[in-house]
Amino acid sequence: MQALTLDKLLSYRNDISIPDVAAGGALIKLRLAGICATDLELVQGYAGFSGILGHEFVGTVIAVNDDKHRDWLNRRVVGSINIGCNSCEVCRSDGPEHCLNRKVLGIRGKDGVFADYFSLPVTNLYAVPDAVPDQAAVFTEPLAAALRVVKQIASLPITEVAVVGPGRLGMLIAKVLSLIGYRVTVLGRSTSSLALPKQWQLATGLTTEIPDNCFDCVVDASGQAAGFAQALRIVKPRGTLVLKSTFAANAALDLSKVVVYEINIIGSRCGPFADALTLLAQNKLPVETMIDGQYPLSEGLAAFAHAAQAGVRKILLQSAKLPADCPVETG
Repeated sequence: MQALTLDKLLSYRNDISIPDVAAGGALIKLRLAGICATDLELVQGYAGFSGILGHEFVGTVIAVNDDKHRDWLNRRVVGSINIGCNSCEVCRSDGPEHCLNRKVLGIRGKDGVFADYFSLPVTNLYAVPDAVPDQAAVFTEPLAAALRVVKQIASLPITEVAVVGPGRLGMLIAKVLSLIGYRVTVLGRSTSSLALPKQWQLATGLTTEIPDNCFDCVVDASGQAAGFAQALRIVKPRGTLVLKSTFAANAALDLSKVVVYEINIIGSRCGPFADALTLLAQNKLPVETMIDGQYPLSEGLAAFAHAAQAGVRKILLQSAKLPADCPVETG
């Protein structure tokens, strides 16, 4: 099968074996996958991952390991990305997201979805409602991550939020917060980067023009150390800073303000897939307007180059349509 693999360098290959399906697992045929900022950072060396990249997807289940999961066959699905050990106290009490022994799809110890076929445990799968087209369903994972912010700040006395970074994830975070009722301002480095947030009817501004210490809550979704520095600069004393960015750079950061002004820092990662699918089915987020290109897997290197360009939001990858009688072998 085809796949985009990372072994220090990103490569396209068409000689990768179709994965075996472990007990409790499903084999999934890719329909669409999204390239996200984390994928771009992994190529730059973040987390030291090697293997098949990719974790944002919509696909079709074509095989399962045991008969009790046969009702998943031929269903259109998305899937959560964390695979816990299922035996530690963290897994038993909180779930797999913070299991110290977890695997993470396309990020940590588990081949990802930039391939014709990939596998996931059935417990990670969510059926996609008929009302949600593929080009919207592929946004389920980042939308779930955006909804995680909503849950994390819900109990705090916050009414106004700045989102630093008008990119893929920043847009979703800003929109879901605005739908909940927060007053949201999307901040970017250029006026051109703010055109789509304005189209989404979100308030906008240039980060460099925002005075120091003026927002109760700031979400950093910039994906850059410089974005974090700006987010810290504009958060009020005793305010809340939510961190959504992961990046490969080892930049020096001045954290003295965190101490002196008692800034509350919240790390934020994965969120609720079921809620994300419900929101997509309600058609309240124009996610498809973020798509800037769609490539077959065979042009995956060009797709990554496109995704890495400044101002580009979502680039999608599409598996080749194989003949209906193409044999699929599972272990």
